[in-house]
Amino acid sequence: MLKITCEGVYYKNGGFVPAKDGPAAGLPAPEKAREGTMAHAILKAHNTGDNMEELAIRFDAMASHDITYVGIIQTARASGMQAFPLPYVLTNCHNSLCAVGGTINEDDHVFGLSAAKKYGGEFVPAHQSVIHSYMRERYAAPGRMILGSDSHTRYGAYGTMAIGEGGPELARQLLSKTYNIPYPKVIAIYLTGTPIPGVGPQDVALELIRSTFKDGVVKNAVMEFFGPGVANLSMDYRSGIDVMTTETTCLSSIWPADHTLKAHLAVLGRGEAFKPQAPADGAYYDGLIEVELDKIRPMIALPFHPSNAYTIQEFQENLDELLHQVDEDTVRQLKLKNRPASLREKIVDGKFRVDQGVIAGCSGGTYQNIVRAAQILDGRAIGSGEFWLSVYPTSQPVNLELTRRGYIASLMAAGASIRSCFCGPCFGAGDVPANGAFSIRHSTRNFPNREGSKPSDGQVSYVALMDARSIAATALNGGVLTGADELPAPPADPAEEPFAYDDTPYKARVYFGVGRPDPGQELVFGPNIADWPEQVALPENLLLTVCSAIYDPVTTTDELIPSGETSSYRSNPVKLSEFALSRKDPQYVPRAKEVLAVERLRRTNPGDPRVGEALLGHDPADTGLGSLVMALKPGDGSAREQAASCQRVLGGCANICYEFATKRYRSNCVNWGVLPFTLAEGEDFPCAPGDYIFVPDVKAKVLAGEDTFPALALTGGEVKPLTLYLKNTTAEERELLLTGCLMNHYAAQNKA
Repeated sequence: MLKITCEGVYYKNGGFVPAKDGPAAGLPAPEKAREGTMAHAILKAHNTGDNMEELAIRFDAMASHDITYVGIIQTARASGMQAFPLPYVLTNCHNSLCAVGGTINEDDHVFGLSAAKKYGGEFVPAHQSVIHSYMRERYAAPGRMILGSDSHTRYGAYGTMAIGEGGPELARQLLSKTYNIPYPKVIAIYLTGTPIPGVGPQDVALELIRSTFKDGVVKNAVMEFFGPGVANLSMDYRSGIDVMTTETTCLSSIWPADHTLKAHLAVLGRGEAFKPQAPADGAYYDGLIEVELDKIRPMIALPFHPSNAYTIQEFQENLDELLHQVDEDTVRQLKLKNRPASLREKIVDGKFRVDQGVIAGCSGGTYQNIVRAAQILDGRAIGSGEFWLSVYPTSQPVNLELTRRGYIASLMAAGASIRSCFCGPCFGAGDVPANGAFSIRHSTRNFPNREGSKPSDGQVSYVALMDARSIAATALNGGVLTGADELPAPPADPAEEPFAYDDTPYKARVYFGVGRPDPGQELVFGPNIADWPEQVALPENLLLTVCSAIYDPVTTTDELIPSGETSSYRSNPVKLSEFALSRKDPQYVPRAKEVLAVERLRRTNPGDPRVGEALLGHDPADTGLGSLVMALKPGDGSAREQAASCQRVLGGCANICYEFATKRYRSNCVNWGVLPFTLAEGEDFPCAPGDYIFVPDVKAKVLAGEDTFPALALTGGEVKPLTLYLKNTTAEERELLLTGCLMNHYAAQNKA
């Protein structure tokens, strides 16, 4: 199905030449040949400097949803922004649909509309569209670059290089600054064949994720899709694969711009935006993944990660073993005191029964996915048993077309529940399964804490990822897990799905204000929308208290700051910070608060005996106190800056890890003044909460651009030497760390 080459190759005459054979084939050096990639052309066009090794990118447009845009605008506003310098779309697809935060959900939306009017932006009201669908429909086009504050900002199928980052990176664009990255590796994803009926884009994506995630094959790289198989895929199918590339930890993705895209843009009323795009003959790639589409089979990603994937056939043949492993993972990852009922109890007559199906969001709720589900269920019923099915169309134009063609009626008649254009189930704010229930979803993630369960209260449910076609097949069988290829005659996916686009709903509701700022417009603040609390500059020395130590192989951003109900406090940094690590380490917040309280006392009354006791003999005049989080590999998952900013609000000054799972989480740490320290591979770090790390001369070393920081670990009554590293840190990143955060840095620049 997949063949991975982890060495450089040239694309030549429809095949690939190993890098070592390039000279004999008359091919130029890799440094020159890489210019033939689609990625290079787009990056060059958006690089503001002459140095292609250190890119300084300005984007064509940006997008944020309502979990993130208030914080971004508040950051940019505090840094001196007067107007949006580029098209900025504010969507509202993450509204919490609950009263946990009082009026804050709609207060955020009112703020967003006022900001779009004041600064000149585009505002998409709630229930109109999922963020990525809107950007595909209205903004994505060949040769463009788009930045989003959601990790699944991927519009490669439209010929656009899109990147999902934390809020501060968007704030930088709003301040007319640049996105600074080293030139990335570019990995060829070569598609051949045609998917068999019953195999959908999620199946292809999960096969890619399970084959690449663990070994970091495409980490921080651009995945460049091309090959004869592309022509056999519709736009929705391409987008369904593309949006899931985030789960490989790649930086971005790009696809060719061909006749299929040309026709699709014409349907969207944007035919003038098309221009052809393809890799040049002789283009050089840093690696190669060959995908035989006709050999992909329906997949399932078991809890608790998209890479924990198997073919449905593999799962069915090894039910007992694989479900036992999920049982063990549940206890370990959720740190349960009481073992829940085994999932093996859901095996009935040798078959696995699930409780819920969901088709939703930027990956699942697309037109073609829902059409296939409707065709499978047409004239049938899902039954009155425990299993139930929810379908969330991804945008109002998609919903309108599905309704006009009768597909919504077919689904409703089958017993499916049709919901609004909302990301809810994907981030834990909708269709929460029952305790002990197993949900199969065509959405983006199945991390712990995204399905809505609360392990601390003994509430545990499970989410697995599947394609809409197999979810519909399972619904047809009353909840018995079924791959769509097991159906007698599963519907096929044509390369060009008939589709008519009517954006009347947008014309009726969306505020189109790009390029028309109104400085006289007042921002409308709800009572729970708060400014960022003051942050202080880096002290000469740091005494860090370990407030959480996580030894899981990977720590997700949903563990650092859970999604779901926490979104009700998304615009109040102090209240939101109360949820930091709440499900992973409930004692983290009180520990961090205790350190912060003494640090504030150090700054106002350094002679207080509590300060002297906390500093362990160090001078309060030049040694600051801060908290730190230790994890082996933190930051997989969402781009939400809150994973880092909540730590900072609580006085966090550093992360220590062996490796950051994603660039975006490390960037969030830097932008919020959290030192992103790493350890050498294999170096022992047996620290526990309550231990200390003393980092002398930290300010001077950051200022000097040093990457090695000798430190002392105070653990178990012993003092042990420890070497921390701050590698690949740019001059501007060091400035952010020195001043305490991005806001401090740019506010100081604007005053100068």
